[in-house]
Amino acid sequence: MRTGTGIPRAERVRKQWALPEELAARVPAEQRGPGLDRDSVRLLVSRGTDVSHHAFVELPRLLRAGDLLVVNTSPTLAAAVDGWLGHARVVVHFSTRGDDGRWAVELRDPDGRGTTRARASIGSRGAARKSGGGRRAAGAAGAEVRLPGDVRLVLEEPLSPGSDRLWWARPSNGDLAGLLGRHGRPIRYSYTERDQPLSAYQTVFALPSADGSGSAEMPSAARPFTSRTVVELVSRGVQVAPVTLHTGVASAEAHEPPSPERFSVPQASARLINAVRAGDGRVVAVGTTAVRAVESAVGADGVVRAREGWTDLVVTPGHGVRVVDGLLTGLHEPQASHLLMLEAIAGREAIDRAYEAALAERYLWHEFGDAHLILPPDSHHTVRC
Repeated sequence: MRTGTGIPRAERVRKQWALPEELAARVPAEQRGPGLDRDSVRLLVSRGTDVSHHAFVELPRLLRAGDLLVVNTSPTLAAAVDGWLGHARVVVHFSTRGDDGRWAVELRDPDGRGTTRARASIGSRGAARKSGGGRRAAGAAGAEVRLPGDVRLVLEEPLSPGSDRLWWARPSNGDLAGLLGRHGRPIRYSYTERDQPLSAYQTVFALPSADGSGSAEMPSAARPFTSRTVVELVSRGVQVAPVTLHTGVASAEAHEPPSPERFSVPQASARLINAVRAGDGRVVAVGTTAVRAVESAVGADGVVRAREGWTDLVVTPGHGVRVVDGLLTGLHEPQASHLLMLEAIAGREAIDRAYEAALAERYLWHEFGDAHLILPPDSHHTVRC
């Protein structure tokens, strides 16, 4: 399995802006008031540099018959587990299940507020020397983490050369799905107000995996969908194609590009995508994970084929997209590598315009926040701001 593709410096430089703390969505939409549901969020719509403002429940009327939504069926795991490294408390974030029974994990420190912070040290001067330059390392080969249920987790090697954030680790007990089910909880970041049940992190499209695999973090672009939204979409002639991509943990501090992730594009979905592309419909991915999966399954001839395995694809403006016409996604932080994918689909000017509007209109960010629909320019569309 290869490591993630680097991002050229020229593509990392973009307009600087800051996200006000009050624009972080701290609880799910359905908990913000009586009578609200998951779909009670706002929807920013970009068509080129034209921007309009809607409610998410308008989505079926913003798409058209013959369009295709590509959705990620990966379930969200209770991927955060408390443990001990020597005498120190740690929180293990289980990121990605390997083919050999190992897991890619991130060790983090509890911050005393129910969330975590990046781990500065495992308390070993030897590990600090290995990290180079006197910097204290987040992990070291051979370190053993004690987990509930008498499970031991041994760190073996970094996932990517030159980085000690994610490590391949081997559990002493192969039933990690049982461990996560009994002792795990959803990964939570500091901008959220409180712990939520795992059900709050599952999308309407999530399906259980036979081997217990899933996403360390929710494929959150699909969170606002409800069953009634899906029914209305289908009744209006919008089709749905399932794919799977199991997301790893994000780099909350460094905003690194995604690491290699497991994905699957089934034969039926590949055929449907190709048929829509051959007609008048638009292929709209629900989430950056769906983009990564589909664009990893397209051949040199531009045809999407059934494929599964690992992808290290990082979609940037330099790489471009060959299949996806549009994207439904959340709102991303200014340093997030996902913004490069958005620029690959819509162009930098369009994304800058959309984010200026989102900030001005006080949209909410992160996994419980508002949504952003990116469509190709439409000369017949009337802009409403």
